Amino acid sequence: MRWSALFRPGDWLVLLATAAAVAVSLPRLWQSGIGEHAVIRQEGRIFATLDLGQPRQIEVGGPLGNTLIAVEPGRARVVADPGPRQYCVRQGWLSRPGEIAICAPNRVSLQITGRTRVYDSLSY
Repeated sequence: MRWSALFRPGDWLVLLATAAAVAVSLPRLWQSGIGEHAVIRQEGRIFATLDLGQPRQIEVGGPLGNTLIAVEPGRARVVADPGPRQYCVRQGWLSRPGEIAICAPNRVSLQITGRTRVYDSLSY
């Protein structure tokens, strides 16, 4: 006897609803929250704090030139940077709290923050 023969139509509906609930809740629980703000720092000081709900672009000046940062609903990224290796540009879209893109030669950084505080490690 096959195990699928034991299921009734209502059982399949409950199984489907449970799978959908897990699929929706898992990203929120696994990713330690949703990013709400993009914090842009210039030479270690906060240059701007942008809401991730409103799309916009901002230029941040540094010793090498301007760094262009784009914000879209729920995410942000460094679009262009005058640094030689482009590590912060290659970082791509940032959306979870604690993610950061650092443009070290130009002394500009972009960090995503949220309601929950994310730690890489704790020392005591």
